[in-house]
Formats: sequence, C-alpha cells, structure tokens
Amino acid sequence: MKRRELMHGLLLGALAAGMSPLPAFADEEDRESDKSGDLDETFSENEITRSAADFFGIATEATAKAVQRVFRDQGRPDAYVKGDEGSGAFVVGLRYGSGWLIRKNHEPKKVYWRGPSIGFDVGGNASKVFTLVYNLKTEKRLYHRFPGVEGSYYFIAGIGVLYMRRSGVTIAPMRTGVGLRAGVNAQYQEFTETRDWFPL
Repeated sequence: MKRRELMHGLLLGALAAGMSPLPAFADEEDRESDKSGDLDETFSENEITRSAADFFGIATEATAKAVQRVFRDQGRPDAYVKGDEGSGAFVVGLRYGSGWLIRKNHEPKKVYWRGPSIGFDVGGNASKVFTLVYNLKTEKRLYHRFPGVEGSYYFIAGIGVLYMRRSGVTIAPMRTGVGLRAGVNAQYQEFTETRDWFPL
C-alpha cells in the first residue's frame, strides 16, 4: 500500500514538473500582449514623418532624416504637438506658441507654451513647431516646465531638434525657418492648458 502511494506521489510530482513551464509561457504571452498595447498607443516613424512633412510643407525626404534621428535616440512617441509660435519682448526675449496635442484614441486638445528666445525680438519672428512627446501617459504630465538637455541640439535637413526632459517625460521640439534661431539657446519650454503671457 505504501509502495502504491509512493508511486502515485512520484507520478503526480513528475506531472507537476512537466506542467511547470506553462505559467512562464503564459507570462511571456502577457508581456507580448502588453507590448502590442503599447504599440497601439504610440506613433510609428512613418506616421510621424508624414504628419510632420504635411505640417511643415516640406519634402518628406528632408523630414524623414530629422525624424529618423529622434526615433533612433528616443523610440516611438505616444503623443505630439503641432502648432505655431512667435517671439516677443517682455523684460526678456520670449517665445509664445499654441497648437494641438495629438494622442491616439483621444480627441485633440488645445495647448499653449512659452519659453525664452535670443535677445529682444519684437514681433515678426514666427515659425511652425512639431513636438514629439515621450512617456506622456496622461495629459497632465505635459503641463510643466521642461528644461533643455545640455548638448542635445541637432540641425538636420533644415530642421532644428532640441531634447527637453522633466519627470520621465521627454519632448523633442522640431522647428524650421526663423524659429531655429529661437530654438538653439532655449533653456526651457513650459506647456499650459490656457494662454499665459507672464514671462516666468
């Protein structure tokens, strides 16, 4: 009797050992599912290239070079902001802008931003800005002051790119034309839900 119970126990142990990889396999499937979910919330390189080229009104090939650089450094963004900005003088040179926050599966949201510019540029200095946003997760994480990342300014195919980061969120504003001059020395860019003309 004891022998039969021992054999029965060994058989159950062998079956349990043989089945043990199944939970691990299920975990891998769950991770793959999570990755697919992440991809559903992010933008591909082609999507960003087309949107930016249409927005800037320049050749897709030129835009692709700048976008490729950002994707190589940062990966797939989960949001982007497209809009216009102009610079003016109030105590210090400042840039003010407004545009639309674009996220997958969300309605576009109007947003505003401001940041320093070079010198005392009064009017007449306008440009389009297309900003990639990484690790946003929730809209509220955008409404902060983002300091520039030292040594992260790039000028590629007529487009200036500057990386700025705060609390795990990275933004990469891309500017063309006269806006490049304002972008080079920017020390911060602050996003708000409503327009705010206060310079600091």
